[in-house]
Amino acid sequence: MSRFPRISFGMIVLNGEPFTRYTLRALYPYAHEIIVVEGAAPGAANIASADGHSLDGTLDSLRAFKADEDPQDKLIIVTRDGFWSEKDEMSQAYAQRASGDYLWQVDVDEFYLPRDIEAVCKLLSEQPSITALSFESLFFWAAPEYRVDSWYLRRGEAEFHRLFKWGEGYRYVTHRPPTVVDAQGRDLRQQHWVRANDLLARGIHLYHYSLLLPKQVREKCEYYSRAEWAKRQHIKAWADEAYFALGRPYHAHNVYEYPGCLYRYRGAHPPQVILMWRDLNDPQSAYELRPSDDIEALLGSRRYRIGRRLVMAANRPALWLRQTRIRFKRALARLLPRALKTALKRL
Repeated sequence: MSRFPRISFGMIVLNGEPFTRYTLRALYPYAHEIIVVEGAAPGAANIASADGHSLDGTLDSLRAFKADEDPQDKLIIVTRDGFWSEKDEMSQAYAQRASGDYLWQVDVDEFYLPRDIEAVCKLLSEQPSITALSFESLFFWAAPEYRVDSWYLRRGEAEFHRLFKWGEGYRYVTHRPPTVVDAQGRDLRQQHWVRANDLLARGIHLYHYSLLLPKQVREKCEYYSRAEWAKRQHIKAWADEAYFALGRPYHAHNVYEYPGCLYRYRGAHPPQVILMWRDLNDPQSAYELRPSDDIEALLGSRRYRIGRRLVMAANRPALWLRQTRIRFKRALARLLPRALKTALKRL
């Protein structure tokens, strides 16, 4: 990977199992270093130990990876006995230790296709003026075969700010949203920023498995229900009604104020996700998987497919009407004689 820029991957994690080892393996070939900050901010005290650590063995997994799977000494583990003040401080902790040319923020349940990482590295090498990149996220729900989309995501929230140029004097300022400034204090997204749509045109996504497992959903709900910034006091009810019971099929995304629907996903997955899913389906796995019979029944329902189309179209009715008009004209043109087709084009 010497032909690519030196990338410092930065991660903050609390209760990252079972993802931890698979995420590290996915990043390892492309990393100059991987800096993982483990622990909890006070808002997550209800899902952390009394001294601010993960409850699910994440720290043990990090140390095992360091001992057994880090021949190039790339992994740096940062932790403390006690709580971090906030996620800003945790992110700043890995940024202050970064020594690469770029800082790439990764959550433990975020993955990329190897070819996409290589394409991004190639882009950075060819255009060293780039200061920031953002990615369009695909959100997976209960299994890799299903994804969720919503008004919330379509209104810009699927664009994740993840990669930043890095150098002497650069600072990681805030976690929400991820913001990095250069030595002169200039926001990197105000300079040469490659937007998510630009990468999407190249077929590059971020693959986000944030709602894959019941364990994740329960822990996220515990955190978001108490986090003042999230303002999601009813998220536990959402989980019971929409995730575990599918009683709200048009509010499937966990930002439940907005309509959101389920879709079947037939695309590719990163190799480490495929391996993780195989391991999770082993009868000896300790992790609960959500049953899929009701999801299959829902996605097989013509009524739901029609309802889903109408619900999602209502997010941008003018755009939907324009696209429908274009599709209608094209379908009609296929059925009409040439003279009428010419007239139709003038409409």
